[in-house]
Amino acid sequence: MTATPEAPTSPALIAPGSDCTAAFRAAYENRYTWEPGFGGYKGRAVWEQPGAAGAPDQRAEGTFVVGADLKATVEGIADEAIHKAVASQLWEVAIHRVRRSFEQTHGANTFTAGDTDAVGTEVIVGGKNTGDRYRIKDDVVTMVHRHIHGTVVTIFTESTTDTGSGYLSRSYTSQYSDPASGEAKGGTSRFTDTFVPLADVGPWVLSERVVETDAFGDTPAGRQVFRFEALEPLA
Repeated sequence: MTATPEAPTSPALIAPGSDCTAAFRAAYENRYTWEPGFGGYKGRAVWEQPGAAGAPDQRAEGTFVVGADLKATVEGIADEAIHKAVASQLWEVAIHRVRRSFEQTHGANTFTAGDTDAVGTEVIVGGKNTGDRYRIKDDVVTMVHRHIHGTVVTIFTESTTDTGSGYLSRSYTSQYSDPASGEAKGGTSRFTDTFVPLADVGPWVLSERVVETDAFGDTPAGRQVFRFEALEPLA
């Protein structure tokens, strides 16, 4: 089931300039993560991309394993770029399911409330990760603005999937930019993720990701579909 965040509920109103650590912690701890002891899973991976300028559509299929160590192994896809793309999606999803305490991730940071708009209340980060910003709404992190390896990534979450044990982002956009100038590095990407509980009981894993990227410079707009089927927990 999906849910789109509405008005903030805890707290209902955060005064600009106030400490908003408790509110940000609530949103952080509301994210869905895998239980300790995650054992890994496997399945079939399918990649599809519409053909450009009348060319035939492209498709590749293989198998994959995500181990208990969160490493993704993909087999049966010969094209190196497609192989890397499929493995990257599996790794990116898995690494965000790791359960780390708020103190482990943000213990060296401070959090101050900024303005509140339709996206949510701004969370201004100080301390170790000074320069990063978030927005929160209804115990959901609705915007992420982080400095990563000399690049800024800005993500807006538009809807979520409620697992009953936390939320997963369902539809969201991602944009990379230059930290000094703010100029975009590539087109905006729009993601639509579908998660399912493995073996109908969990953990929740990705079954489909659709990535649509806007044209940028000489790079045309693109659309890729990643499907993960016949999902089974590792024995």
